[in-house]
Amino acid sequence: MSTLRNKVQLIGNLGNDSEMTILENGKKVIRFSLATNENYKNAKGEKIQSTDWHNMVAWNKTAEVIEKYAGKGKEMAIGGKLTSRSYKTKEGEKRYITEVIVSEVLLLGNKNENKAA
Repeated sequence: MSTLRNKVQLIGNLGNDSEMTILENGKKVIRFSLATNENYKNAKGEKIQSTDWHNMVAWNKTAEVIEKYAGKGKEMAIGGKLTSRSYKTKEGEKRYITEVIVSEVLLLGNKNENKAA
């Protein structure tokens, strides 16, 4: 069971075209949002779709794959771990953010889809 600690698996759609950043030390990082949908029926029997947005971060080779093959709307499965951090805004306010650090990615959908799906 120790391999189950802090493991995240999601299937969703890329919410935006991601942009690669190359850091001073040469490492590559890409940040993007992933939308996951849940469908259910409410007490009246009406079909409801709920969307959750997840902040994603990928590094180096994984980042390169996402940049090259995944555009806005592309369906993908990811595996990774959950992290939280804080930062200060320009106004000095402390903000907290929770992100998924992506270690695995599987591009879903048609093999011949264009990058900008």
